[in-house]
Amino acid sequence: MGKLENQVAIVSGSGRGIGRAIALKLASEGAAVVVNDIDNAPAEEVVSEILASGGKAASCVGDVTAADFGDRFVRTALDEFGALDIVVNNAGYTWDSVIQKMSDDQFQAMLDVHTVAPFRILRAASEYFRAMGKKEAEEGREVFRKVVNISSVTGTRGNAGQINYSAAKKAVIGITETLAKEWGRYKVNVNCVAYGMIATRLTQGVEGEKPEVSVGNRSVKVGIPLKNLEAAKAIIPMGRPGTPEEAAGAVYLFCIPEGNYVTGQTIVCGGGRE
Repeated sequence: MGKLENQVAIVSGSGRGIGRAIALKLASEGAAVVVNDIDNAPAEEVVSEILASGGKAASCVGDVTAADFGDRFVRTALDEFGALDIVVNNAGYTWDSVIQKMSDDQFQAMLDVHTVAPFRILRAASEYFRAMGKKEAEEGREVFRKVVNISSVTGTRGNAGQINYSAAKKAVIGITETLAKEWGRYKVNVNCVAYGMIATRLTQGVEGEKPEVSVGNRSVKVGIPLKNLEAAKAIIPMGRPGTPEEAAGAVYLFCIPEGNYVTGQTIVCGGGRE
């Protein structure tokens, strides 16, 4: 049996990259997982992979920035599996520019996906978490549930060209620290992982023009110029970017029973980079 047997997790942005690795890791440890992506195909691929390995999974396809998404995401877990034990707020992307070239829309887009969306998901989960926490306390039982929010070293330290992303990811840490205080009485551990450089399509090395990916109805350029990528690697004490599986491991550490007395914390998963 895995350490997350009989638990139910929702992981936003889990059709690709780090989110996919998180969903697969939690499922491998016994959790039933609700997989989310803005596109149907990658979400269903992850669901199929979990089911093929003997796990339990369902999909909730959609844009996390939609006003009704948080309620729908939580409802999927309750309808499909009858419970909710783990929330991982992972969905997001970057849209970079120096401040003098950044539009209001560009700034707000990062707040919407990295800050407002997690807020709405957690607000939707609050009714269930509070009700179950009160019920279990009356029965004299302690049942711990987990929230893991995803930030970045850009949120902890800042990064040139990412004032929008930095502001949004810093806010995630504030959400984490506040909810840890609000939800401690309900035995909900709320923690945060701030990633350094992780090898995904967002951080791929590129020469010349950056490739574009679609995020809903928006096209966003991704990747890092090769010379900048090599410079970034040079300041990582471990000498390389992390893998999505290593990134997922940091989230997993906050989900297991050994972390039941850890809450309100942010750890950096960055190979030694602060």
